[in-house]
Amino acid sequence: MLTALLVSTGCTAVPGARPDTPPDRGDSATRASGVSSDAPYERGTRRHEKPARFTLVAAGDVLPHGPLNDSATQDGTIDYTPLLAGLDPWVRRADLALCHLEAPVAPPGTTPTGYPAFGAPRELIRDLAEQGWDGCSTASNHSMDRGVAGVTATLDALDRAGLGHVGTARDREERAPQRYTLERAGRSLTVAHLSATYGLNGFSVPEGQPWAVDLLDAERVVREATAARRDGAELVVVSMHAGAEYVAEPTDEQRAFARKLAASRKVDLVIGHHAHIPQRLARLDGGPAGSGMWVAYGLGNMISNQSSECCDARTSNGVLLTATVTQPEPGAAARVTGVEWTATTVDRAAGHRLRALVDAIGDPGSGRLSPAELRLRRDAVRDAVGDAAPERTAPPVPTGGEPRLSR
Repeated sequence: MLTALLVSTGCTAVPGARPDTPPDRGDSATRASGVSSDAPYERGTRRHEKPARFTLVAAGDVLPHGPLNDSATQDGTIDYTPLLAGLDPWVRRADLALCHLEAPVAPPGTTPTGYPAFGAPRELIRDLAEQGWDGCSTASNHSMDRGVAGVTATLDALDRAGLGHVGTARDREERAPQRYTLERAGRSLTVAHLSATYGLNGFSVPEGQPWAVDLLDAERVVREATAARRDGAELVVVSMHAGAEYVAEPTDEQRAFARKLAASRKVDLVIGHHAHIPQRLARLDGGPAGSGMWVAYGLGNMISNQSSECCDARTSNGVLLTATVTQPEPGAAARVTGVEWTATTVDRAAGHRLRALVDAIGDPGSGRLSPAELRLRRDAVRDAVGDAAPERTAPPVPTGGEPRLSR
């Protein structure tokens, strides 16, 4: 069935596979971030192997409200591809791309629904995979909107699309970090991804099935991160679904959770969701070997129907986070050596078209937003994320092949 789907949609044999793109040595954003080339280098008089390097890209909440689903439906066919297309080069050229699926998929035989109890069309998962995402975190306050059947339908859809997932599980064995292994510079680098949410909107984790949704518990996450490193993970990334909606300042819960993870020295990067507006980026003391830990407290919305009409003008915006991971030589530690941000927005008037704001500002005629509005949105994101990390203005450059998934 998967092969037939890939043939019919014109994809390659790997869901989400990115096109072969020659390295762009003139990438000004890469130069600005201080990342060196992959050429072999000298240390004193001894020649060393070249560094192993890759990029990890993450985005805000994928929140399929009813009007957004309507924009994706033409003549009875659901296709999110035109809505997502504005981020294609940014996602496809990332070495590892992780999304945050806030809504469960509608169980078979049920009708998809939007807010307040979500049940996404399964086509959403197919189209995220085709865009180039490698996996999604799934622990959110909406994880139990469709009960255990929704959890199962979501993970079944992600499996069919070839996407990794973490944060919800169908059984005890599945409650484990999702692992992504990338082959770079002749060696393997493994990323362990964990995910947890502050709560479930009044629902509860089913009795006898504590693995169904991972709730925010710093001690448990540290234990799992420790085990992942013991099992060979070079990098540990944690998705944190927490905060106060429409509030730019991180809550005490967000700060305390991030601090505990940083102090453990087992976590390299924390990716935040739930506030629906961008929040700041920060580099905390601690992290592996005391080298620091980056936290993006909130990446806002990747795609949704939220706007000033319902919620807050800032909910139209999101953050695309690009982290560069480098292992200097075989046997050395892999570390996050650079973090950059790119502002994104949803053009609701154009049919919920998602764009990187740097691209939209460069081509304002491609949407329905005025140049002034586009700059206003870009500046709002810039103000929210702060000055701890630079803005990235060009898609990343691929450094190798697709990641391999495992548990």
